[in-house]
Amino acid sequence: MNIERAILVGFLGNYLVNTVIAALVALVPASASGGILTPQYISFVVLAAILVGLLAWWYGARSLQNGAVFGVVGFLVAIATAFVTGVAGVLAQTGSLSAVVGVLPNFWPFLANWSTAVLAGYWIIPAALIGWYMQPKGAAAPSGM
Repeated sequence: MNIERAILVGFLGNYLVNTVIAALVALVPASASGGILTPQYISFVVLAAILVGLLAWWYGARSLQNGAVFGVVGFLVAIATAFVTGVAGVLAQTGSLSAVVGVLPNFWPFLANWSTAVLAGYWIIPAALIGWYMQPKGAAAPSGM
């Protein structure tokens, strides 16, 4: 298991999810009903899970544990990227470290949101499934004939 490669592939995956997948989902017509489970959101989660599965295959997850570790690393990279992006955005807009300190407590409610669980789901579940699928299977039992 190569953690450095998992971090780099996770960072690439986070970039692709937040740019390419989001751009593709923007082509899905917006729902007039509103709510949480819109066609755009469902499309986003499904496409993101497919992308994470492809990245787990490319990473070379060869066991359930290896796939789950890759998914957890990708999830943590996504959280760290969101944190750094938020801090850098506030610093760039205000130029004040005191403004950054004032915004830091807002990150914890962001983590407590249900969308963080969805983020963990579309990173960990497909990666673990690909790892389980790619693990070496045991030899078939002899038929005894």
